[in-house]
Amino acid sequence: MPLAPLLIIFTIGMPMSAQQRTQARSMVISRSGIVATSQTLASQAGAQVLARGGTAMDAAIAANAMMTVVEPMSCGVGGDLFALYYDAKSKKLSGMNASGPSPAAMTIGRLKELGHSSMPQDGIHSVTVPGCVDGWRKLHQKFGKLPWRDIFAPARYYARNGFPLTEIIQDHWRNSVSKLHDSEYSRTTFLKDGRAPDVGDIVRNADLAKTLDLLAEQGADAFYKGAIAKGILETSRKRSGLMTAADLDSFQAEWVDPIKTTYRGWTVYELPPNTQGVGALAMLNIMEKLPLQDQSAGSTLAWHYRIEAQKLAYQDLKKYLADPRFFKMPLEGMLSKTYAAERAKLIDPEKARCDFEPGNPLPAKGDTIYLSVIDREGNIASLIQSVYLSFGSGLAVEGFGFHLHNRGGLFEFDAEHPNALAPKKRPFHTIIPAMMEKDNQRIGFGIMGGLNQAQAHAQFVSNIVDHGMNLQSALEAPRFTKLNFSGCDVMVEARIPANVREDLTMRGHVLDVQGDFSGWMGGGQAVMRDEQAKINYAGSSPRKDGAAIPEPEDYFSGARPKKR
Repeated sequence: MPLAPLLIIFTIGMPMSAQQRTQARSMVISRSGIVATSQTLASQAGAQVLARGGTAMDAAIAANAMMTVVEPMSCGVGGDLFALYYDAKSKKLSGMNASGPSPAAMTIGRLKELGHSSMPQDGIHSVTVPGCVDGWRKLHQKFGKLPWRDIFAPARYYARNGFPLTEIIQDHWRNSVSKLHDSEYSRTTFLKDGRAPDVGDIVRNADLAKTLDLLAEQGADAFYKGAIAKGILETSRKRSGLMTAADLDSFQAEWVDPIKTTYRGWTVYELPPNTQGVGALAMLNIMEKLPLQDQSAGSTLAWHYRIEAQKLAYQDLKKYLADPRFFKMPLEGMLSKTYAAERAKLIDPEKARCDFEPGNPLPAKGDTIYLSVIDREGNIASLIQSVYLSFGSGLAVEGFGFHLHNRGGLFEFDAEHPNALAPKKRPFHTIIPAMMEKDNQRIGFGIMGGLNQAQAHAQFVSNIVDHGMNLQSALEAPRFTKLNFSGCDVMVEARIPANVREDLTMRGHVLDVQGDFSGWMGGGQAVMRDEQAKINYAGSSPRKDGAAIPEPEDYFSGARPKKR
């Protein structure tokens, strides 16, 4: 079979010699499956599940469960989950929204009675129903192959026997020490003599092992109806929380249709509101109207155009994004190419705007972990899961070894806002998985970091499409991020050349220069299937501790390779 058609995406824009390249890592390339996560033990766990005959979804859940052990400040069963899954046999893309609503008794008025003048950012009143476990259940029921019990084996093993703490995760842990001191249980469970464990320290969590045992043996009902539910409700009761047994028992994760746009011949998929995926697509639509493909990836004008497109897209995100069960946002209008063209006209190529306002898209007629998995059949899981801010609400469920998230902190306290707090309502959600496809190539990708995510997605897509980068290079390339909705301030990585930063400053951008591989820009993972060659590719961002790890073949047995 000729190689040329198979390598088009990876030869565009690559250096003549590998010795001259700017990316630090090579892609992982395999005929077998690959698992890419932000911690190597989680990637290894998923790869071993693939080797046992599991699907991409089996491996994704196993890796996610493992991440709850090795990176507990970022994810866990006390948080929410979103996923995209491409089923190679049916050629269908499915979306999962496993984000939980506020308790039925929670209202703005009730919180005001309790003394709050704004939405709590931690504590029991920032907690919404955790959706992760029911998301796992529904995803496994539809796309799993291995027994539910088996996919928890790696996480159970390491929670009980311990693992050596890695560098970037240790830094996040150390920065959360004061938050963990707020609770005696958190202090004794997650700190060592009152401090964060050091790099290389063996970390164990026997209570989390018990939680994982219950989930493995009793299923998701243990979390929403059984012993774990009782622990959550007791944690809430002790702090005068409003969550009830009915809030937990009634929760159902939801299958949703992905939303999409096209970008210079590629189709890019995100999940619909209440996630910010629409922001990534709107930003790409604006960027498509700008001559980015005529610029080098590191040119001043390319950076300027991308930053200005982000500002425009995020203004609409702030104004309109909410739970669609409570507010009919102008989604199709926001994704309209005509609307994007009008918004793009507001960008001055010579000057930064600090005062963009939301547009008027017409209604149509009628701290987080991300992982991606591809298996040998070409199924792709793009999954993201979070407890929001580091260690979530700061409240760990006593006796069960995990924290409840604080996703409710993203509600608005203004009753007139589309995203206003209301009973049984899901808040604005920052975490988003994504996919993109063209011809025989299909990519599952995601990049972490709160409001960073939608703008990081758009930059990743542009790196692939406009500048011919491969997966690893596109993940590693310098990025910007803007973590607010106004002004000309923007964070950039120090790898952007000094002369380009000077030119951006002259255009009016107020740069906050971060490190070479700044965590503010978000770590990410990506996998790709070349369907014609039946070859899989993967990349993993150096902004995290993880790696992409291929599924091992059964070479010690002497068996012939499995058919593909």
